[in-house]
Amino acid sequence: MRVISYNLRKNRASGELVALAERYSPNILCLQECNTIDLPAEVGHLHLADSTQRNRLGLAIYYNKDRFTAVRTQAFALKKSLHDHLAAPAHERLIATRLIDNVAQRELVVASFHAAPLTALNSLRRNQIRTAHEELSVLGPGLPTLMVGDYNYPIFQGKLGNKVNQAGYDLTLSDTRTYTRYKFFRGHFDLATSMGLKISNVETLPQGTSDHMPILVTATYSDEHRMQTDAAHHVANPAAVEGADFTI
Repeated sequence: MRVISYNLRKNRASGELVALAERYSPNILCLQECNTIDLPAEVGHLHLADSTQRNRLGLAIYYNKDRFTAVRTQAFALKKSLHDHLAAPAHERLIATRLIDNVAQRELVVASFHAAPLTALNSLRRNQIRTAHEELSVLGPGLPTLMVGDYNYPIFQGKLGNKVNQAGYDLTLSDTRTYTRYKFFRGHFDLATSMGLKISNVETLPQGTSDHMPILVTATYSDEHRMQTDAAHHVANPAAVEGADFTI
């Protein structure tokens, strides 16, 4: 499974999305700071699951309809920072889609996340991450889950990793830093947290017009348990092989 996460820097990098989809062939595309009013229904071979509605520069998830069937998408508001209260840049900092993987014949949850900016404390971002994981467990109880995005957490990531592990998730950094705009704030801003998945690689892709670099997450399911289908969740390809790879 191949997933790309990209903070578009106030939508400035939106013109790069089709080329990214064509070059790296992701199954899923998670966006932050995109103009949700003007989002296209399709980006290359990817279809828009949904976007946040309460903030113009928000979050969105695209997916490959040949590989996945979208069951439900939901946006969530998380604890606000002082910056959020004063500038009101984002009411919803998490959007998640519950999907049926038609190849692996199972369900999973994929989420796009954007934490509070660096003006907030790390403790508030940890609160947002913890709450986001809790919301995802309600959307897809016990399902493999992947949350990618701009975590705004470039330092003290060891402490964050410990907190994430205590909640049953794994924290994975990319191979190189993802943010280089300011001299003193360079590092790994764009991260992946996951449960029930084996992250084999997180690659930082070449920088475009955004101050963030896209990341490409490659993952497999941690086990070979197939989903139990019911009348509401029909799997399109019952003869597919279990444990198929995917890139987010």
